[in-house]
Amino acid sequence: MSLDANIEGVGSSFSEELFLKCRIKTIEAVKLIAEQIKPGMTEANGHKIIDETLESLGCEKKWHPSKFRIGKNTLKSFKEKSDPTLVLKENDIFFIDIGPVFYGHEGDYGETFVLGESKEFTEIKLASEEIFKVSAEVAEREKLTGPALYDFAEAHAKKLGYKFNDKMKGHRLGDFPHAIFTRSNLAETEIIPNGNLWVLEILITHPEEKFGAFFEDLIKI
Repeated sequence: MSLDANIEGVGSSFSEELFLKCRIKTIEAVKLIAEQIKPGMTEANGHKIIDETLESLGCEKKWHPSKFRIGKNTLKSFKEKSDPTLVLKENDIFFIDIGPVFYGHEGDYGETFVLGESKEFTEIKLASEEIFKVSAEVAEREKLTGPALYDFAEAHAKKLGYKFNDKMKGHRLGDFPHAIFTRSNLAETEIIPNGNLWVLEILITHPEEKFGAFFEDLIKI
């Protein structure tokens, strides 16, 4: 993939302080949303909670559509359509992915949550977080390019016994909109990513493809 001329560019209003403040508020929003999710809810119910929570926190806009996936829909990547008929069970799994704009800067955070005490659900949730953490640490220490980072993440997922969904490729963030500088994804960009500008996305699936887990955040905070 050819590189955009200013692939890590930011706007004149960019402030790292506000950018990282936006990140913290985005994570807090996901946690607040998750606390309101209950058995019996559909994905439509979840999206209503997301919208209401973001509005209450002063979200200026969404730079990408929110995702709320439950049960088998957690297997799906960002652009795939969910089965809207699924209903959260007492023992179930779901993930939340939001892209709000706070303070004129873009946030993006995704995390998987578990209802009940399913060992399989808990293990895959924790695995998605471990793969993110270990991959980000190795990328920083060994100065990996985007493709090398995703190769490592996939290998680590397989090591833990999970399939790696390579349709979730990571991307830039910045002051809104980062897209004026690039729409490139991280997994296919031959660049050693500058810290605090790139998001690493991890989507893994159960080996029998019963369900999945998702985690994303900025790398090198």
